[in-house]
Amino acid sequence: MSGDSPAASHSTDTASQQVTTEPVAPADLAWAGRVRATVLAYIALTKPRVIELLLVATIPVMLQADRGHVDIAVIAFTLIGGWLGAGSANTLNMVVDADIDKKMKRTARRPLARRAVATRNALIFGLVLWAASFAVLFFAANLLSALLVSATIVFYVGVYTMILKRRTWQNVVWGGAAGCMPTLVGWAAVTGSLSWQPIVLFLVIFFWTPPHTWALAMRYKEDYAAAGVPMLPVIATEERVTRQMLVYTWLTVLCTLVLIPATSWIYTVIAVVAGAWFVERVTKLYRDTRRGVEVKPLKVFLQSNEYLAIVFCGLAIDAVVGMQTISSYF
Repeated sequence: MSGDSPAASHSTDTASQQVTTEPVAPADLAWAGRVRATVLAYIALTKPRVIELLLVATIPVMLQADRGHVDIAVIAFTLIGGWLGAGSANTLNMVVDADIDKKMKRTARRPLARRAVATRNALIFGLVLWAASFAVLFFAANLLSALLVSATIVFYVGVYTMILKRRTWQNVVWGGAAGCMPTLVGWAAVTGSLSWQPIVLFLVIFFWTPPHTWALAMRYKEDYAAAGVPMLPVIATEERVTRQMLVYTWLTVLCTLVLIPATSWIYTVIAVVAGAWFVERVTKLYRDTRRGVEVKPLKVFLQSNEYLAIVFCGLAIDAVVGMQTISSYF
């Protein structure tokens, strides 16, 4: 009998209807829901949104390290290794900070704070991510990049989270160094060494971190106060906070200009224009605070993200185009 006969079609349709209309057992739905919730909880441990900084910082630096060339494989493996390392650091950070995360509205929904993941399991997960990160970078790039990521994890968890965060208002100033490491890792993955350029880019993110973080802390200072974390907005006046933010903003912009000799006019224009825009925004926040005008620090926090993305994307475009550098004219 031909497979196209009406009888065969009717039989197949009937069987299909039986399969699709058969009710799913409640137990199956509950099990699937638990699995999904568990997977999402473990993903949340890595702080996926924070890892965006890894992409913004690493790719442009790698492109600049090999101007005019794009090695997709090296970039991909470095990002994977860096993502695993950042996920490890963020997970271990949550293990240490589980007690204060419960007290803050902004962090109360984190996996350990709401007991979606056991502390022991999160610790093991973080250590496994660390080992995987080292392995990927060691075999796909080089030993230096693997060691730099490990140093980042140790510093972020051991120095910032366990020592600085709860003891001094300068916690984000020095602790922010961990977030700058992708610049060094990316350069090392391409060249196997370090030079002045990744150090300058390290300093760009280093000086950018305080105004970025303090803008957020101004919005949630009651949360930090309740958790006993001495962020600058908790212990100082808004005028002092915004003045400090302005100082670090200027240092950030000046550092971006230091890189100009190693780039072309593309990066130069972007760095100057974006820098002027960022300084103007933070200056306005400072002036409004001094005048007693109601301010919206969260807006500056978001704009700081945009500024950093603009500068590093400008560097990436400049590196890929590979035009003659400013220094070559002299």
